[in-house]
Amino acid sequence: MLASMKKHLVLLLAVGAAGSVVTPVSKVITMLTGMCEKGKKEKQEEQVWFAGEKQFCADAVVEKDRSIEKAKEAVELLTADITKFEADIALLGKQVAKLDVDTMTWEGDKAAATKVRGIENADYQATHKEYSESIDAIARAVKMLKAGKKSAHKEQASDSLAQVEALKGFKGIPADAVRTIDAFLSTTQTAEVEGAPEANAYEFQSSGVIDMLEKLGDKFSDERNGKEKQESNSKHAHQMLIQNLVAQLKQSKADRGQKVQAKSKALASMADSKGNLQDTQSTLQEDTTYVSHLRTDCRIKASEFESRQQLRSEEITAVEKAIEILNGGVVKPAEKHLPQLMQMKTAFTQLRSSSVNLAQERATMYLQEQAKQLNSRVLSAMANRLQDDPFGKVKNMIKDLIVRLLEAASGEASHKGWCDKELAENKLTRTSKTQAVEMLTAELDQLDSSVSDLSNEITQLNAAVADLDKSVSKKTAMRHEEKAAATATIEDAQNAQTAVAQALVVLKEFFAKAAESASLVQTASVTVNSQSGVIAMLEVVESDFARLESETSAGEVASQKSYDTFMTESKVDKAKKNVMVKHKVAKKQAQELAHNEKAADLVGTQKELTASLSVYDKLKPSCIDAGVSYEERVARRKEEIQSLQEAMKILNADSA
Repeated sequence: MLASMKKHLVLLLAVGAAGSVVTPVSKVITMLTGMCEKGKKEKQEEQVWFAGEKQFCADAVVEKDRSIEKAKEAVELLTADITKFEADIALLGKQVAKLDVDTMTWEGDKAAATKVRGIENADYQATHKEYSESIDAIARAVKMLKAGKKSAHKEQASDSLAQVEALKGFKGIPADAVRTIDAFLSTTQTAEVEGAPEANAYEFQSSGVIDMLEKLGDKFSDERNGKEKQESNSKHAHQMLIQNLVAQLKQSKADRGQKVQAKSKALASMADSKGNLQDTQSTLQEDTTYVSHLRTDCRIKASEFESRQQLRSEEITAVEKAIEILNGGVVKPAEKHLPQLMQMKTAFTQLRSSSVNLAQERATMYLQEQAKQLNSRVLSAMANRLQDDPFGKVKNMIKDLIVRLLEAASGEASHKGWCDKELAENKLTRTSKTQAVEMLTAELDQLDSSVSDLSNEITQLNAAVADLDKSVSKKTAMRHEEKAAATATIEDAQNAQTAVAQALVVLKEFFAKAAESASLVQTASVTVNSQSGVIAMLEVVESDFARLESETSAGEVASQKSYDTFMTESKVDKAKKNVMVKHKVAKKQAQELAHNEKAADLVGTQKELTASLSVYDKLKPSCIDAGVSYEERVARRKEEIQSLQEAMKILNADSA
């Protein structure tokens, strides 16, 4: 552009040097002035444009940096959540596996206990049957021996010996008793062979055997009662074991269901967190790339802007230098001779022709028409002077007026450039400071809201922690009361079972002896009915106490487990809330510090905005509120100059 301007300037100077009637210097100055104004205007417009671009870059970078920081915080939180979910899932998996192992173990224990109980009961039934048969056989033998002892009949004695002989086949008969029976039978048979008195021999031998068998019958009865008591205790122990195993299996299955459900929820939450993490990381990468490219583009634009501004400054300097040269001491003196030459030529022309008055009238009329059309006082005054003053003097005045108008245009163009520059810079300052005040105000409002929210959240969390402590204290007191009550209930149930078992043994012994007593033969049916009713009722009572003990024990286990779970969850929840309180307190302090800094920045920025508004008020009278726009003044001055030049042409043409 500078080279083109220089070529144009050389061409105009060459045209002026060719001896044109109208001096070309004014036209060159006018053109250069217009070029200078255009260059300054474009420079100013580019400054305004770059200010907007610079503000955009700054705002965009700040916004993206905030988004990047938030994304980084979100990535950290999501990563921590995923790590926690993975740990929870692993722990729940181990717990579920342990519960499965425990369930299998308890199922096996239950089956094994049931099987062992079946074997024990079968052994008991067989043993009980043997004892009962032995007792019955002994009772029959004793009865037959006593009957044979009182009778002298040989047949009854033989039946008694047969009954005694049959006792040897029972498994429970001790070896010494078998030997006694063998000795008794052998002696009896020897006495019969030798011809001893049968009645005396039989009576003598049977007395010892009867005593031995009665003692043996009592022993078997005691042992059978012991077996019955042992069977009752084994049965009760088995029932308690089965009830405990069933309660443990039930609780294990319930716990497993809860763990599996919690694991499923943790897996779903972890999947959501991983998806959110992937999206956040993708957004973070995009924002980071965008900010990097934006900073690069902004640096390139700034560098190009500085280069263009420097080039425009150099162009404006060169044009202003050319104008200074044309208006300087080299060109101006030469231009002053042109009006003198024209005056001399006019004088000779006046002597030759009388058409000068006609040219003056034509020029006057033209200027008057242009003055009326343009509403120009300058052209109107010049028309009046042209009408009254001599011809040559008017032409010189027109030339001087054209030069003054060109100089005024140049000065006004410089003032316009200064005004444009100052107004643009002031507008840029006012805009940037206004935006900064609005942004700082919005940030302060946001910080106030955030600090208030954090204060409320901290208060709520502290209240929740206090409520947790109260709940833990209340739950602990209730647990102690429940445990004490359950322990007392279990102890009472056990004591009651022991007492009922002892009562059963006593009653069974009584009814057993009563059944054998001859004095109760006539009331046997009543005794049997009473025995079955009382014993059945006591067995039901014993079973109720056993069930009470089992249910209370199972309930105590479940309550303790529920209490342990509550305490663990409360401890974890309290620790989590305390961490959240600590984090929110730190965040609140940071935001309060940021609020104070933003408030100080707002005060300073508001002062700068007030100062820029004051500067704008000072610029308005001379740069904005001039009444007529700069473009209108330039156009009017241009038309005035053209009118004056046209009048000069009319005067020169008619005087030629």
